[in-house]
Amino acid sequence: MLGNNRIQISLKFVGALALASIVFLSLLLSNNTFAQSSTSNTANTIKVTPVRSDIQVKPGENKTVQVTVTNLTNASISVTPVANDFIAGDDRGTPALILDADKYAPSHSLKRFMAPLSTATIPAKQSKTFNVVITVPANAQAGGYFGAIRFAPTDPDGGGQVNLSASVASLILLTVPGDLVEKLRLESFDVQQNAVNGNSFRTPDNLQTSFAFENQGNLQIGPFGRLSVKNGDKVVYETDFNNKNPLDVILPDSTRRWEIPLENIGTFGHYEVLATFTYGATNQTIEVTKSFWIIPTWMVITAIAVVVVLLGAIIITVLLVRRSRKRRHMPRVNRR
Repeated sequence: MLGNNRIQISLKFVGALALASIVFLSLLLSNNTFAQSSTSNTANTIKVTPVRSDIQVKPGENKTVQVTVTNLTNASISVTPVANDFIAGDDRGTPALILDADKYAPSHSLKRFMAPLSTATIPAKQSKTFNVVITVPANAQAGGYFGAIRFAPTDPDGGGQVNLSASVASLILLTVPGDLVEKLRLESFDVQQNAVNGNSFRTPDNLQTSFAFENQGNLQIGPFGRLSVKNGDKVVYETDFNNKNPLDVILPDSTRRWEIPLENIGTFGHYEVLATFTYGATNQTIEVTKSFWIIPTWMVITAIAVVVVLLGAIIITVLLVRRSRKRRHMPRVNRR
């Protein structure tokens, strides 16, 4: 009777363990999707072209960058050009303007090379071209220099006060040739689902690669390349990276991150993301591979349940063997 009670208790324990495991895994593996959206409406009064200029100027020489400002309103407006340096504002490539008129970027300052411009009036629905003169000193070090020329409408009701909140900017990226250092370091390369890193996912929904480069050189660098996803020997998805003109760049002493969606991924299997990135004048390359699994929730739960059942069977078998051995070693009572 004692052995039977132990077996019944073990069976109840195994059953409870299996049920708890399944419930726990169901909760653990459930996916939550969070969506964020934002909208903004901006009433534009002026437009600037080009938005970005990439130029090269040798030490001791100068160059003129033409920037056109268009008045989108039905009345004449005055605009005041304002020169600013900018640095990397975040790891998404957003430029952060240094708005203080008396401050410059700690390094790679283009504002020091830019000649001042005067306020000008632009008639309604017309455009005016400004000539931004950039003079590079003879002793300037080789590398990249970055600045922006902003055009701010003058508020006539405010006594000619410049309305900086309504300004638009044209970015200028200057390269001074010489001893240029082009060096990128791949800081991270991950597979994500809903912006969370992982190596195993329950579904193929909302998958992406997330990778970041650190620019350890003295020049802005625009990496480009190609990503492919393989399931065994079969390529299921391919896409180009940063194949635009001009290229998105990484400023010196900064890090920039990109996300690339992954498509055509099945509901089960082992996959590999292969990426080849190229950058610089000598076409330096960086290659990376990252693998991940797609394993459905039901399959994981089934596997855990099988393990629990097998574990229970082993426990029961051990108990039965012990009971059998105990019976064999029990002394027999002779009846008269």
